[in-house]
Amino acid sequence: MKRPGPLLTLLAGLVLGLLLLTLNATTGEKTASSAQEEKSPSPAPTQSVAAPKPTPTPTPTVSRVPVVDADYSGHTDDKAATVGVKVRDGKAVAYFCDGRTKESWLRGPVRDDGTMMLTGKNGAKLDGTLRDGRQIDGTVDVGGGHYTFSAENAKKPAGLYRATATVASTQIDGGWIVLKDGSQVGIVTRDGKPSAAPRIDPETGAVTIDGEQLTALPVTP
Repeated sequence: MKRPGPLLTLLAGLVLGLLLLTLNATTGEKTASSAQEEKSPSPAPTQSVAAPKPTPTPTPTVSRVPVVDADYSGHTDDKAATVGVKVRDGKAVAYFCDGRTKESWLRGPVRDDGTMMLTGKNGAKLDGTLRDGRQIDGTVDVGGGHYTFSAENAKKPAGLYRATATVASTQIDGGWIVLKDGSQVGIVTRDGKPSAAPRIDPETGAVTIDGEQLTALPVTP
């Protein structure tokens, strides 16, 4: 009887070879898969996009009105008094007069936008706006009263006039507004006591007060 040794050895070798082939095949698949994963590109990093800066709102420009050298005259809305304004070189002088007892001279600058705030004695003030060089609208506060007025552009001899003198030891101070239609409103103060003023000649400024002939001169700022 023969021994089975060589046959068993051969079978063992075949089994071992099969095992090695199976192991190599498995290892190769895993290696290829791993290589494929290594070669896969990484996703690009996300970049943050800065938000656009808001466009700044342009600053509105101030509406400018030509400040025309001119004379303006008119009445308060209640017709209780007359207002005259003279504008020269960016400055203004105004005269408020009711033709009887209440008056005030006011002065101040005219701004580039045509507005003005003029002031006078005893807290008197005038707030006005020059509109297209044709008229001045505003308010005036004098002697405890508040008035709204409108004064239109007026050509010479319209304008503001004033005369000061001493007559028979009496201090005379007269003020007049000559309107565009030629009418006049004025007050003469004698030693601080006001009364209605006589008419002046607007062409020459001549006026007679208490028997004395005086000259009323145009008023400038």
